[in-house]
Amino acid sequence: MAGEAQTSTQSGEISQRFIEFVMMHAQNAALFLGQIPNPKTGQGEVNLELAKMFIDHLEMIQEKTRDNLSNEESTVLRNALSNLHMAYVEVAQNASKGAAPPAPETTEEPQRPPEGSTSPEQTPPISSTESESKKKFTKSYGS
Repeated sequence: MAGEAQTSTQSGEISQRFIEFVMMHAQNAALFLGQIPNPKTGQGEVNLELAKMFIDHLEMIQEKTRDNLSNEESTVLRNALSNLHMAYVEVAQNASKGAAPPAPETTEEPQRPPEGSTSPEQTPPISSTESESKKKFTKSYGS
């Protein structure tokens, strides 16, 4: 029985680290989408290439961990990607029209879930999107 408790504790810690990893990548993508102000300048900055790189990393993690995540892990990853896809499309459309990037709505970083939390609602701060920006940004991995 002691071994099972230790395994369960280790599994919970790994799950927490996975969620923190996902949130770190999502925050970096949101930073480069201008959704989180740059800590050095206090201004939102857009770099679509770097934002896409972090989104691509999360998509790769989603693909490589398919059927191997808890419900909470899967939900956090799926919600983060969904929000980032919508934000990416909105920012890319604004950039193509020559418009300024949307101002960040909040300067707060998402709070990591408390230990043992089952709240899957942890997503990076993303500005509200227009109905036209709900088109999914998709990428094929040749499967």
